Amino acid sequence: MAYKRDYKKEYKASRTPERRKANIMRKRARRLMINKKGKKALAGKEVDHKDHNTNDNSAKNLRIISKKANRKKQPKRNK
Repeated sequence: MAYKRDYKKEYKASRTPERRKANIMRKRARRLMINKKGKKALAGKEVDHKDHNTNDNSAKNLRIISKKANRKKQPKRNK
């Protein structure tokens, strides 16, 4: 039996205040790294929070890594 996605539920879950704040902090981290390293250094790469805390945008907690490496760090999702 194929898994049927509930798009309305997913959309609603992604719009909680906590998720929005986390997204704002991730964007802020990217802007900080662009200002520090330049836009070319981030081309095709992502900014990683070493300790997975998106609220901590200190320079010691941020690093530039490939998308593939960043995806490997992510926990597996349950369907």
